[in-house]
Amino acid sequence: MKSSLAMLAALLLGAGSLAPMAWASEPAGPAASFRDRLPEDEVVYFLLPDRFANGDPANDRGGLGGDRLSTGFDPTSKAFYNGGDLKGLTQHLDYIQGLGVTAVWVAPVFTNKAVSGPPGHESAGYHGYWITDFTDIDPHFGTRADFKALVDAAHARGMKVYMDIVANHTADVIRYRECPKNDCTYRSKADYPYVRRGGVNGPAINDGFQGDDADHQTMENFSKLKDPDWAYTPYVPAGEARAKKPDWLNDPIYYHNRGNSIFKGESSIYGDFAGLDDVQTEDPRVLAGFIDIYGRWIDDFGVDGFRIDTVRHVGREFWTAFVPAMAARAKARGIPNFHVFGEIYDPDPAVLASFSRAAPPLAPLDFAFQGAVTDVVAKGEAPSRLARLFAADADYAGGPDSARKLPTFLGNHDMGRFAWFVKQANPTASDDEVLRRVVLGHAMMFFLRGQPVIYAGDEQGFVGTGGDQDSRQPLFASQVTEYIRTPLIGTKASAAQDHFDPGHPIYRALAEMAAVRAADPALRRGDQVVRAADEAPGLFAVSRHDPVSGAETLVVFNTSTAPITARISVDDRSRSWRALHGTCASAAAAPTSYPVSLAGLDYIICTSSGVQ
Repeated sequence: MKSSLAMLAALLLGAGSLAPMAWASEPAGPAASFRDRLPEDEVVYFLLPDRFANGDPANDRGGLGGDRLSTGFDPTSKAFYNGGDLKGLTQHLDYIQGLGVTAVWVAPVFTNKAVSGPPGHESAGYHGYWITDFTDIDPHFGTRADFKALVDAAHARGMKVYMDIVANHTADVIRYRECPKNDCTYRSKADYPYVRRGGVNGPAINDGFQGDDADHQTMENFSKLKDPDWAYTPYVPAGEARAKKPDWLNDPIYYHNRGNSIFKGESSIYGDFAGLDDVQTEDPRVLAGFIDIYGRWIDDFGVDGFRIDTVRHVGREFWTAFVPAMAARAKARGIPNFHVFGEIYDPDPAVLASFSRAAPPLAPLDFAFQGAVTDVVAKGEAPSRLARLFAADADYAGGPDSARKLPTFLGNHDMGRFAWFVKQANPTASDDEVLRRVVLGHAMMFFLRGQPVIYAGDEQGFVGTGGDQDSRQPLFASQVTEYIRTPLIGTKASAAQDHFDPGHPIYRALAEMAAVRAADPALRRGDQVVRAADEAPGLFAVSRHDPVSGAETLVVFNTSTAPITARISVDDRSRSWRALHGTCASAAAAPTSYPVSLAGLDYIICTSSGVQ
């Protein structure tokens, strides 16, 4: 049965969203062939604006006065704004496009709470995930005009722009009177139901409210939810009564108010994410509000897709309604291939696939791929690990065809960089071996099924020392001691200087990969057949087929440090071959058998022109 929220979303698309905001609509950008590219055609570059390029030092403090605890700006600290902005990003589109990138995924650019955290442990919202104003650009990054200039400049180059969005939470503004230190632990729905104040034995409140399950996610039911004191007594501190925009987000009734999540059971959905105010997404008024908010960013700027943060921490009924609504909004704006992909931080492909079925066309970020490639290339597990991963592609909504749309990646701003995983797993490896493993991992990301996502700085040999702040080095010259002290790979440069070097060996390797991928439809849109998967470090091979001609392209990886000579099964008609990368035999050894030779930690790509 279609959920109440899904039915509401359909009504909103037909009748316009509720409580419209008076935003001026921008004219449509230049219509170009880039709109026709499918998600699997793209090569994506992910960056945090604060950590990419500083195009305008005048906005470093976001228009705020005082010290770093007021402005959020401290370029010597990895926990505060370092100075990057939208103008800097726009000025360096040449650098990004030179890498072969066709789409730029930008971490949230909305206005954030500048500084948050308990005394002595404060940090800044430089990353973009502590949103207060969902309708405007954070002044540390620039203005709406700067964002329009970025999108227009990217589109003029045939590049797409993906916005990073959040619906699970806002910045930490709401407090609970029972917890002066802002450290409330989670209180469950069973022990603290919505219709009692302060627990099952408390006085009755919210008379007539029938619960938040899918069948009761209606305007009529949630209009009876008026008192937010079911678990704790929430309040908004003095001076912050209008901290959030749109204004409805300032009312505690639109939040779960159950204390901090322990990331188990129901708390994963209803608890505050590390203190951030957890939005009551079961309420259809909230759905209407977010459809209005994010639909207007599509209307006004013509962006090409959304990456959705913390998807698994929101009830699935919300996504079942919201995701198709955004795709429809984009289609009405003339964006036929609007890409919606989301963060489900789980390495289990079954879990990821379940979200793709619950909210098509949502494409989960492929954490399972990330884990498998890290295990095989960094940690030395058998390539058969990859074969097991790809066997699960049938579980996704649409099966293997949909799996080609999954954004694949090797590391990110939360878990850490791939080079760090390699160095951790191989502490005695030479710099050359580390570099070859890093390049090999990226080759798997580019040439196996999926949409490759490069994390900014990986192409310049950034390593880091862990996840979160330890993996967020700026590409412009850093003043952060920890970043400067950490050696890079493939270069003798340090983080104390700019890193926009197209001559870096990883940059050049990735640019070549992007060119090979762009030139061969089989590597972008083709099916994938596993041909070989050793049970020890060694051979992994797949065939991919041109979706129109059926021509076969063979991609072969050697995950061991020793050279390999082998024969691979191929199609019977694939007799004549040429190299796209590496050294390839010109002919099959016999019908259905192709000889390959690879150096250690290397790969080759061979394409067939059929029978001669």
